[in-house]
Amino acid sequence: QVQLVESGGGLVQPGGSLRLSCVASGIIFSIYSMAWYRQAPGKQRELVAAITSVGSTNYTDSVKGRFTISRDTAKNTLYLQMDSLKPEDTAVYYCQCRKFWGQGIQVTVSS
Repeated sequence: QVQLVESGGGLVQPGGSLRLSCVASGIIFSIYSMAWYRQAPGKQRELVAAITSVGSTNYTDSVKGRFTISRDTAKNTLYLQMDSLKPEDTAVYYCQCRKFWGQGIQVTVSS
């Protein structure tokens, strides 16, 4: 049974940082591309960042230079380091691998 479990969300002030984690189980973590998506209230879910099995990355334009996606194969964990956070980054963030999704975790950027 595949499980993706996110952690690390919360409330942060504008300009602050958070690091999201996604622990994967039941899947051969090292061979698949993985991604972070987010969904803000009233908006469609959007791709934030993705990373391939060999470490190539891509980001949506709005987070380039502020967010960093990475993976630790030994720990079966995907990360999203989020710096210089803005109120418009407020959303539920989801970890994704193939057809599998995490439960989502809330990130709120507000003063």
